[in-house]
Amino acid sequence: MGATVTETGGPDDTSSNHNRHERVAHLTRLAARGFNRSLARRLADHGVSFGQWVFLRILWREEGLTQRELSERANLTEPTVHTAMSKLEQQGFVTRQIKEGNRRKQHVYLTEIGRALQADLEPLAIEANECALEGLSPKEREQLHQMLNLILKNLAADEAEAEARGIRIPPTRGMG
Repeated sequence: MGATVTETGGPDDTSSNHNRHERVAHLTRLAARGFNRSLARRLADHGVSFGQWVFLRILWREEGLTQRELSERANLTEPTVHTAMSKLEQQGFVTRQIKEGNRRKQHVYLTEIGRALQADLEPLAIEANECALEGLSPKEREQLHQMLNLILKNLAADEAEAEARGIRIPPTRGMG
């Protein structure tokens, strides 16, 4: 019988029936953590962290973004982006440039080394996905894709409705 995943994201030899009673949100969180760990192990051989991968993927699609735009696309704070960009710049993967007219905004561009990483790293993400989807038929994979997209759409609508009523997501720092 297949292994399930523990709270820490590692394999567990308990029956998969155990997870049948878990909430979808919990299982999704565990799956996302498992995906991240699977890819992080693969990226480590190339000196790239999972956090850096997030930004490289965005920049492979569109260069010249400001750190604020990167923050919005990655759904992370600007200080997090600044730290990641500093590290990527030290590694020679990106450069930050100030465009004329606005000395405060730094635009991020890939270097040749950063662009070349795409050919090495994207197959690793495909490999991690294939590992996770092993045992699912093409039809089941398509259904999963459709269901996850519907869940994302529903959650985006829920958030928009809350924002329209003036309800914001509380900051995680300072709570508790």
